[in-house]
Amino acid sequence: MANLSYLKALNRAIADEMARDPAVCVLGEDVGVAVTNVTAGLLKRFGPDRVLDTPISEQAFTGFATGAALAGMRPLIEFQIPALLYLAFEQIADQAHKFSLMTGGQAKVPVTYLVPSSGSRPGWAGQHSDHPYSLFAHVGVKTVVPATPEDAYGLLVSALREDDPVVVFAPAGAVGVRADVDLAALGPIPLGLGRIHRTGTDVTVVAIGQHVHDALAVAEELAEEISVEVFDPRTLHPFDWTGLGASLDRTGRLVVIDDSNRSCGIGAEILATAAEQLRLTAPPRRVTRPDGTVLPFARALDLALQPNREQLRTAIRAAAKSTWEA
Repeated sequence: MANLSYLKALNRAIADEMARDPAVCVLGEDVGVAVTNVTAGLLKRFGPDRVLDTPISEQAFTGFATGAALAGMRPLIEFQIPALLYLAFEQIADQAHKFSLMTGGQAKVPVTYLVPSSGSRPGWAGQHSDHPYSLFAHVGVKTVVPATPEDAYGLLVSALREDDPVVVFAPAGAVGVRADVDLAALGPIPLGLGRIHRTGTDVTVVAIGQHVHDALAVAEELAEEISVEVFDPRTLHPFDWTGLGASLDRTGRLVVIDDSNRSCGIGAEILATAAEQLRLTAPPRRVTRPDGTVLPFARALDLALQPNREQLRTAIRAAAKSTWEA
């Protein structure tokens, strides 16, 4: 067993795939010096032809990656700041994502967009603290949010092998997580397959990204009072509705904790689909950022706007006690 960090899991996944497949290459700002540590050692090992430092123009290198993918490469782009995805949204959602669909499957665009430390970080404030995974799930781009080191490794490997574009969000609240893992057992994890981290019989908590760890902590705190099942979808598009449905067949009650804005977020979609198609014995509840959230520099205000364990405890207790009105 080895004590593997989340960031090292990402680094290991990229290195293993570059060694396995010479078409895999890395693009981004300061990837050669590994300013985020995700690309540490890759330039020395694989050389400047496969680890390319780019100019500071997200539109330029994202478009370049689409062309490289169409020509047979498998680029990974590192975005240091999640809000920079907005600059390249058209290149991803309208170009890379649609080429295969518009050519009847004749063209493939295997690009992976990796966002290390997505979401809030102390002092990074409004323009650096977004968690825009719901936008990419909304337009149908494959969207991944790993919560643990082993999932970070396995899902990134699958993303790099995928023939369609994939956006991988590594939450800032999870990148410090470490876990004892069998390195020999690490391998690809299929996109669209959720994970039950804890079984329960009273309430299902769907937790996104770093909030998996919050959900597990709260479930343990409430263990003598409420039996909480913790479901991690891992992939937001495609979403594992079958896995969530099986969980709700056991519990009948649903709480979602989601580090994005309330309106039109993935939490809203999970609640809506569960209400339409799955078994619920009580109204579902969600814990999210408020609508229109812009996180301030002040750490206390930043924390006040983020979903937290106290809000989750309250939502779980409310869900456990409620029923549908006649």
